[in-house]
Amino acid sequence: MFSKINFSGKKVLIRVDFNVPLNEDFSIADDTRIRAALPTIQKVLEDGGSAILMSHLGRPKEGPEEKFSLKHLTQRIEQLTKAKVIFAEDCIGLPVRQMVKELAPGQILLLENLRFHKEEKEGEEKFSKQLAHLADIYVNDAFGTAHRAHASTSIIAKHFTPENKMFGLLMEAEISNLKKVTAEPVRPLTAIIGGAKISSKIEVVENLLDTVDHLIIGGGMAFTFLKAQGYNIGNSLVEEDKLATALEALKIAATNQVQLHLPTDSIAADNFSETARTQITIDQNVPADWMGLDIGPKTIANYQAVLQQSKTILWNGPMGVFEMEQFKTGTLSIANTIAEVSQQEAYSLIGGGDSVAAINQFGLADQVSYVSTGGGAMLQYLEGKDLPGVVAIEDEQ
Repeated sequence: MFSKINFSGKKVLIRVDFNVPLNEDFSIADDTRIRAALPTIQKVLEDGGSAILMSHLGRPKEGPEEKFSLKHLTQRIEQLTKAKVIFAEDCIGLPVRQMVKELAPGQILLLENLRFHKEEKEGEEKFSKQLAHLADIYVNDAFGTAHRAHASTSIIAKHFTPENKMFGLLMEAEISNLKKVTAEPVRPLTAIIGGAKISSKIEVVENLLDTVDHLIIGGGMAFTFLKAQGYNIGNSLVEEDKLATALEALKIAATNQVQLHLPTDSIAADNFSETARTQITIDQNVPADWMGLDIGPKTIANYQAVLQQSKTILWNGPMGVFEMEQFKTGTLSIANTIAEVSQQEAYSLIGGGDSVAAINQFGLADQVSYVSTGGGAMLQYLEGKDLPGVVAIEDEQ
């Protein structure tokens, strides 16, 4: 819908996700999220409309804080858009309304951090109405916050008619790519779930067990599954209160005829450090006083064989402590294989902070099918839950 609209002469309020990391001197450490929103912003400007950008930044506790001010982003936005960016020192109020009134076609007005007002996170009706009155059209292009029922992401939508509220190009792409995995995937469908704890991913795992053909488990969470099955895991990470949960997931997988793959060997270390002594375990057992920090060579080969037969792949979470040189092999091997099959005929979706960090670190982002910008939102979608920011618009389209 967005690409078919002509925004000429319109004031367009765009909810972006500019929650970017800042250095100590307030310079932007990573502008990926700003770049992701550029196509939407530029379409509005090229049509002859003006863009009013609103976002949050960080987690301010009580009102304005210098380190969370969006004014630090103004110069970079100007460089990337090549448009005039005017900064408003608030996001609501008479001075802001006057700035909107004076905003010319082709210009950008960047509003101050929405979360300087507690009403944003509270989803307060009056606050959302004040934001809505700034523009003719509302565009939500902030997938990273779509799982929050905040004033600017879901409540605001009710103040616009169906034809005047829509997703931006980034949101459209995120939803479209997620549906390739969840709605009608080309099979075999394989999900790779890694990371430290099963507790943070269990709802995703349970929901995926209804749809996938293969579920690959890696990272620290694998040791909760292994201990639940009676293997020795040494000092490896484990969630004792989730052993029964892991066994239940294994039972569901068997019932649903899902092949659930666990490590058959590990790279074990005598301590958690770059300089630790390491050994490859001979099987699933980790020696006493040692800890598993990566998947082993037999596991890598097993996982690669599954991926090479897959037509749709979802990857969320690393296979080990990839930030340390001697424990990155598992994650790098999986990333390389996903890139390889994606260049052939498989579709791959990478999402979640650590997976995205890994794929970027290894320089493979342009060799996979899609890299999602929203960690929490993607996980909630994969859990089978509604995203308030999506429902607010999709239900009326």
